[in-house]
Amino acid sequence: MTILKSKNQIGVAYIYETSFMKQKFDVIIIGAGPIGLACGIEATKKKLKYLILEKGSLVNSVYNFPINMTFFSTSDRLEIGDVPFISHSDKPTRREALEYFRRVKDSWKLKVNTYESVNSIEKEKDYFKLKTKTRTYITSKVIVATGYFDFPNRLNVVGEELPKVFHYYKESHPFAYQKVLVIGSSNSAVDVALETYRRGAEVTMVIRNSSIDSVVKYWVKPDIENRIKEKEIKVFYNSNAKKITQNYVEIETPKKVVKIKNDFVFAMTGYKPDYKFLNSIGIKFDKSKKRIPIHNKKTYESNIKGLYLAGVVCGGMETNKWFIENSRVHAEQIFKHIVK
Repeated sequence: MTILKSKNQIGVAYIYETSFMKQKFDVIIIGAGPIGLACGIEATKKKLKYLILEKGSLVNSVYNFPINMTFFSTSDRLEIGDVPFISHSDKPTRREALEYFRRVKDSWKLKVNTYESVNSIEKEKDYFKLKTKTRTYITSKVIVATGYFDFPNRLNVVGEELPKVFHYYKESHPFAYQKVLVIGSSNSAVDVALETYRRGAEVTMVIRNSSIDSVVKYWVKPDIENRIKEKEIKVFYNSNAKKITQNYVEIETPKKVVKIKNDFVFAMTGYKPDYKFLNSIGIKFDKSKKRIPIHNKKTYESNIKGLYLAGVVCGGMETNKWFIENSRVHAEQIFKHIVK
């Protein structure tokens, strides 16, 4: 921290700060995930004055993935900005991805402010005013690339707020030899079930459908199905968690309510966009249960002129529609429209 020793210095600092606050940008990108970085790269190519604002760390969602996670996609399909992604195997790990996206940021000298959350966006004629906790920004265009990983789908059952209930998973060691309940049937739920089982946990799965989800990674699906078949992992199909207490969980099955002893619950029920934020800035949604933000399918401009959506946020509740590999192109299409 710089210590100002004179009134003149204080005056200079004040002028610098206020002038910075009043800087006008061509584009401000909200979210420094892979697609936000891809947008920053396109802005650099077009020689536009831009800034990326991120409420957490660089690629914050990737950082919050399980420590030992392996991506479904091969490394070449995660590449952005013509920066090669070399991994030890075809499918990169979380650690390799974090290193790669730092390299992308450094290679393109991307302008990113981490740990600066956008509190509000106001449209003022032909420009936008963005406010964070400490600054106000003026920009001609805004791109929202905020993803969805920060907002889990809630169970809305008694006991969900207990410390033993988790909506995120990092690693298996703390749950070795414990009674673990896993709610869900997709990739994250299956990973938790298998990893904790292999650390000696007594694992039970609660699945609202009649089978493991078809989107589970093809090299993992036979493993979980065999563990269930051999009764090494217990499962309740067509069932829901009804109540969670400190010592047990009530499960509503097709035949009756079952009560089982339990130490920890992983509610791996998926995630959703930050609808509160999207509503606050004036984004509108379709009337389906998917709650997809209204946007142009070619330009990705939202119902607000000059404000664009990029990446998985475009899918609303349909979170398995857009991934890094198939939404990288959003950046190019958005900037074609911006410069036009």
